[in-house]
Amino acid sequence: MKKLFTIKNILIGIGLIVFDLAVYLFLGLMLMNYDDNYEESKGEYFSLASMTFWQKVNYISLHIWHLLNVIVIIYLLYQIIVWLKKR
Repeated sequence: MKKLFTIKNILIGIGLIVFDLAVYLFLGLMLMNYDDNYEESKGEYFSLASMTFWQKVNYISLHIWHLLNVIVIIYLLYQIIVWLKKR
């Protein structure tokens, strides 16, 4: 039977979590640029019309990253349920 919790798998999991948090940190810091330079004359707060091109890229990237995280969490939950049903 294949071991599920080996040191290698645990370290890979921790590395993926650290990478995920680093991406969130990077995207959050990049969006601080929008918050610091927002002007009411450009449009409603956090609307795409009031953002520059790179701010739009960061904003959309953050939402794509959220979606990828949700997909991974659903996949992991599915794998856990399958694993528990086999036991």
